Amino acid sequence: MSTSKPGTDLRRLALSVLQPGFVGTEAPEWILRDIGNGLASVVIFSRNIESPDQLARLTAQLRAENPSLIVAIDEEAGDVTRIESATGSTRPGNLALGTVDDTELTESVAADLGRQLRGAGISLNFAPTVDVNSNPDNPIIGVRSFGADATTVSRHAAAWIRGLQSAGVAACAKHFPGHGDVAVDSHHGLPSYDADLDRIAAQALPPFRAALDAGVRAVMSGHLLVPAYDPELPATLSRRILDGLLRQELGFDGLIVTDAIEMGAVADRYGIDAAAVRAVAAGADAVCVGGESAEEATAQLLATALVEAVAAGELAEERLAEASERVRAFAEWSTELGRSAPAGGVDGAIGFVAARRAIRMTGSVAGSLPLAAPPHVVELVPATNLAIGKETPWGVAAPLSERLPGTTSVRIHPQELRTRAATLEASALTPASGRPLVVVVRDASRHPWMGGALTDLVTARPDAIVVEMGLPGATAPGAVHISTHGATTASGVAAAEVLAGTR
Repeated sequence: MSTSKPGTDLRRLALSVLQPGFVGTEAPEWILRDIGNGLASVVIFSRNIESPDQLARLTAQLRAENPSLIVAIDEEAGDVTRIESATGSTRPGNLALGTVDDTELTESVAADLGRQLRGAGISLNFAPTVDVNSNPDNPIIGVRSFGADATTVSRHAAAWIRGLQSAGVAACAKHFPGHGDVAVDSHHGLPSYDADLDRIAAQALPPFRAALDAGVRAVMSGHLLVPAYDPELPATLSRRILDGLLRQELGFDGLIVTDAIEMGAVADRYGIDAAAVRAVAAGADAVCVGGESAEEATAQLLATALVEAVAAGELAEERLAEASERVRAFAEWSTELGRSAPAGGVDGAIGFVAARRAIRMTGSVAGSLPLAAPPHVVELVPATNLAIGKETPWGVAAPLSERLPGTTSVRIHPQELRTRAATLEASALTPASGRPLVVVVRDASRHPWMGGALTDLVTARPDAIVVEMGLPGATAPGAVHISTHGATTASGVAAAEVLAGTR
């Protein structure tokens, strides 16, 4: 006779579809307890990582409770990095790879990342971003995309997935059905993708089709409104999009994961618990939570909400059981994927090779580069978005000072820019100084304060060299303009090598 308490099996089902994060470099007691009670996934964030060895110990501690536990991470190997958040990524990111447009290189970079993740005990990576960045004012995608062209993004999405999964780590294509043509950050508000069905089919869906053809077994939903499919509910909560479009039309039978359910686009409108229930009812199989809300209370709130929704008839028990079964099947598949992958070490150089190949220059390069003397570097620093998390090291000044001793620098944030005179004074600008000036920006075309400061600096010093480490704009100011197509450590080193002539 079973000794289970009433509702125990239902709560196990509810726990199994959650993917919580937690605080600390060791697993807290509540996570270990919940794994024993049915929790099938956890998500690792930068706050959980001190070193590769420590991360491996942490994942081993988690898997001691359940050997097939899904251990996920959001590691895009670009501006969004968790494993290298303290130092900046040694790989250049998607836009750089799309700019080089060598799918063999993309596959190799992803395979190298996969070997690093597998060695750390990770089984699922919430990457790649396969959104087509067709709106240059998009505040959240930008360099996280392989480009603004669906064909290019499709080609590299498939290569990235093949590479990562060849190393034994499952990929996850995001953010379905496409987050590239919006102008609102879904961490804070609800974006709307207002294209018609034909445009969506031509612009946003091809990379997801390519991802499915490449063997991806997980897709992450986006928190955005797509009125052509559902004028009322965000994609994460829309059965028309998750079941009708992704399952029925595209034929996907793998794991549907939500973007972080505490994000403002859904949580502010429905509440985090109701959003989780609606997502599962709509067809999501796993609810990601804990990027911001990483407390035990949040995980328990969501599990209770799912159980109560079944009892109230708001969520069919069969749908919850189906979601749980998909999680179980994915865990089994991803575990075997890791076991069967060939052994191999991590290549510390390939990311820097890719970053160097992504460099593009315009202007009067001859006579300007390499720099004839140590420069003064002005770095204009925007606020980071929540996808990136805490600001990771980026820029050109640090690697350049290693190559050209005597380099000086200043970093200026928007709140420090009061007047044009203050900008010039803070930058130690005098044309008679004889020192080269390097101005480093990041998405200057999207930040009016930065674009204005850049204009002032280049007007005062027409010989200035500009390094754009975000999405290149329509114009290329400066005597020489260098685009790195990413703000990672690898991208900064590649730009510094060009400036110093050590490339």
